[in-house]
Amino acid sequence: MKILLVDDERALTEALSAILKQNKYNVDCAYDGEEGLDCALTGIYDLIILDVMMPKLDGFSVLKILRQNKIDTPVLILSAKTEIQDKIDGLNFGADDYITKPFSSEELIARVKALLRRKEKFTGDLLSCLDVQIDRDTFELVKGDKRIALGKKEFQILEMLFLNHGKIINKGVFIEKIWGYDTEAEYNTIEVYVSFIRRKLTAIGSNLEIKSIRGVGYTLGEKNG
Repeated sequence: MKILLVDDERALTEALSAILKQNKYNVDCAYDGEEGLDCALTGIYDLIILDVMMPKLDGFSVLKILRQNKIDTPVLILSAKTEIQDKIDGLNFGADDYITKPFSSEELIARVKALLRRKEKFTGDLLSCLDVQIDRDTFELVKGDKRIALGKKEFQILEMLFLNHGKIINKGVFIEKIWGYDTEAEYNTIEVYVSFIRRKLTAIGSNLEIKSIRGVGYTLGEKNG
């Protein structure tokens, strides 16, 4: 899952980014409203965490512009403003949740998970496909009582495939959402990680297969299917 974090308090932003990355989220940071808006308008994010009081463009203005442009990415407002009217305004402008500073990292992660589950219409932390699951809480590949740990990139690739089961994902989309725009990662990097995941699917005895679509990308299917 790819998250955009927009806040002009750099120390706080870096701390929150580290917490989110520890929980296997891929995070991009922006430090003012205009930069955050430019990033958010790309539509590549699964969740946006947005501060209210920022230079160049405030968070509420960013939110209004996003909704006017039909960007329906879930938005979690992050603010030191505790007045009820501010919360009402944020929700009326199209925010999906509102959390006031200070807050605990546990509360932030809980709210992030809830918004992402709501977006994808999943309940719980298990994603299923055919005979196997991935556990978003422990970052493991699961089949029955068998479990295999997934590395961060393996988990992110497999999660994207699970969430888009039945669709072909272009290699460029993996690069963009997992490694980011300014990465030097190349397509063969994805191929290496897909190879790792295939070995783990085989080791756990799954009939699920990551199928290569030549010149395009990857999709999920059943072995010999």
